[in-house]
Amino acid sequence: MDHSADAHRTDLMTITRFVLNEQSKHPESRGDFTILLNNIVLGCKFVCSAVNKAGLAKLIGLAGETNVQGEEQKKLDVLSNEVFCKALISSGRTCILVSEEDEDAIFVEPKQRGKYCVVFDPLDGSSNIDCGVSIGTIFGIYMMKDNHEPVIEDALQPGKNMLAAGYCMYGSSCTFVITTGSGVNGFTLDPSLGEFILTHPDIKIPKKGKIYSVNEGNAKNWDGPTAAYVEKCKFPTDGSPAKSLRYIGSMVADVHRTLLYGGTFLYPADKKSPNGKLRVLYEVFPMSFLMEQAGGQAFTGKERALDLIPTKLHERSPIFLGSYDDIEEIKALYAAEAK
Repeated sequence: MDHSADAHRTDLMTITRFVLNEQSKHPESRGDFTILLNNIVLGCKFVCSAVNKAGLAKLIGLAGETNVQGEEQKKLDVLSNEVFCKALISSGRTCILVSEEDEDAIFVEPKQRGKYCVVFDPLDGSSNIDCGVSIGTIFGIYMMKDNHEPVIEDALQPGKNMLAAGYCMYGSSCTFVITTGSGVNGFTLDPSLGEFILTHPDIKIPKKGKIYSVNEGNAKNWDGPTAAYVEKCKFPTDGSPAKSLRYIGSMVADVHRTLLYGGTFLYPADKKSPNGKLRVLYEVFPMSFLMEQAGGQAFTGKERALDLIPTKLHERSPIFLGSYDDIEEIKALYAAEAK
């Protein structure tokens, strides 16, 4: 038995240690945020385990109900939603939960109430479970503005007010990526320890990328700027090499690749979905926050994504996010059209 190697393994930066280190930079902190994050991490570990067993446990079959978005719910969606609702409420630190799976917001009863509002998609890309493609959980955290009885408006804040955002990707490995407003860090689950270990410290997206990611099946319905940008990716006129197309169809996986390798991820508005397809609160905002913290940009076709003020819980928006220079190109195309 290699005792020296085992001793070295206790010197790892786990997510708990990382969050406690961050907490120590704020002497006034009471540890509420740390407790909340620990409960989110626990939920992710539980869902990761369930996803890995899905094929064996007959969890893959449809649960037979349709969620608010009109998508048939998989059994894993239902399970993941319950896991996160219970984990968040039992932390005693939340007051409002907004889940992709529930039509209405969940207001936590007074005796378990805290000051945070959490918006989340418990299992994004769940239609890909059957074929083994990466899926994930996306979350964002807001703080209540003051000590009043929670109302729905507390959840309908612009993305720039978010305290923290992140996602957990269940793929070839289980990866947890988070920002608390000072950079982006990535952790990988070590199954032998049951701990998330810091493997991607201070993630920075390349300023310009070689990849674009979009569902080209919708091309006939695109607006001018989107069509022009994709045309430019495929047939550059400035002598640069054409960009590669990579599209998984699972937002967590596509954004994760974009974050690490650079390039653009787009889900534009089109004639079929004039408001875009992705939900503002728990898909667009968290991913836009992460992208900006990593040095990239996020744009809706009209404005900076994080400046958007949602009016409905399940509101949708077009989104273009990725490398800074690439998003500048898209912004220029929209500005030219507006003239």
